[in-house]
Amino acid sequence: MEGLTGSINVLGYGLAALGPALAVGMIFAAYINGVARQPESRNLLQPIAILGFALAEALALFGLVLAFIN
Repeated sequence: MEGLTGSINVLGYGLAALGPALAVGMIFAAYINGVARQPESRNLLQPIAILGFALAEALALFGLVLAFIN
């Protein structure tokens, strides 16, 4: 039964990683859209985009850690 539990954990991580992956795509799409519309806003939007990227990736790493905890 332990093998089945491990497989479910990995499947759960794979599904949990979809959310942060989509979030990163939406964050950078909004950043590129904002800079394309108003190039002078680059210095304001870039730190916000990088912070959003870091937080979204932290969720994926947190999910990875939880997948390995029994």
